[in-house]
Amino acid sequence: MIEIVLWIGIFVISMIVMLKGADLFLVSSETIGRILGLSAFLIGAVIVGLGTSLPELAVAIFALIKGEESIIISNAVGSNISNILLIIGVAAIVARQLTVSKSLIDIDLPMLIASTVIFLAIVWNGQVDFGEALILIGSYTIYFFYTIFSEKDIDEEVGRKNKEKISIKLIVMLVFSAAALIFGAKYLIDSVVHIASFLNIKSALISITAVAIGTSLPELIVSVKAAIAGKSELAIGNIFGSNSFNILMVVGIPALFKQLQVDSVTLQIGIPMMAAATFLFLVSGISRKIYLWEGAMFIMLYIFFIGRLFNFF
Repeated sequence: MIEIVLWIGIFVISMIVMLKGADLFLVSSETIGRILGLSAFLIGAVIVGLGTSLPELAVAIFALIKGEESIIISNAVGSNISNILLIIGVAAIVARQLTVSKSLIDIDLPMLIASTVIFLAIVWNGQVDFGEALILIGSYTIYFFYTIFSEKDIDEEVGRKNKEKISIKLIVMLVFSAAALIFGAKYLIDSVVHIASFLNIKSALISITAVAIGTSLPELIVSVKAAIAGKSELAIGNIFGSNSFNILMVVGIPALFKQLQVDSVTLQIGIPMMAAATFLFLVSGISRKIYLWEGAMFIMLYIFFIGRLFNFF
């Protein structure tokens, strides 16, 4: 009993360390981007979008190192489900109504749908091999460069006016935050494996629920803060970018080094729920409004998903 309590404590602490590392990494990266004169659009779309997905990527890398490949796909799928159903649900309730901008519908929504369709087509046979990893990474690379070249890379006026320089403190913060991410991810995977072994359940089940919710906390914080401030585009856009990155890069990068297997729980429950959640998100996005009642429906659907995983329903 003492052992399981100890590993649960390590799980909680490692999650906190990893999320704090991601937060510091995001802050320092944003500051460096601003000093270099990057446009606000690129800072938001690229740095913030990638920064909030760092926990998922760190977990995937250490799961690969530890030989727990099933955690990689289950965490990515679970994160996408919680991003849509839980985070958008909470944000819609907090804001009472979220407005989906035309730019999100024109660029980000098609990308999310395309990346989801590509991912579903690849994992339907229960595995991801090297060639499929190249397709996933290539798809994200196309989107990444399209995003960059659709905006001006460098805001020259900002660059001329900004006399601030990259300090040693910023560099130290960047290195320290990266180390915290690595340290937290390592012990997170260790704790998941031990807890799953003690409870005699699959580690992927913990990954698709507890780990997925935990690694989605950066997106939750960004989206809820944006919703409270009335910035619907940031609240929703953050989820578009994060979900595409999760299923294309978080799965694609590890699959370059080893064939990934999809566990039965993720294949039978997680992936169909992710497809359904993405479809509902698409319908809500096209209508240009996500109302409070839709947010409540998303949360109820997430509760149903958790219940199905643990055979409550």
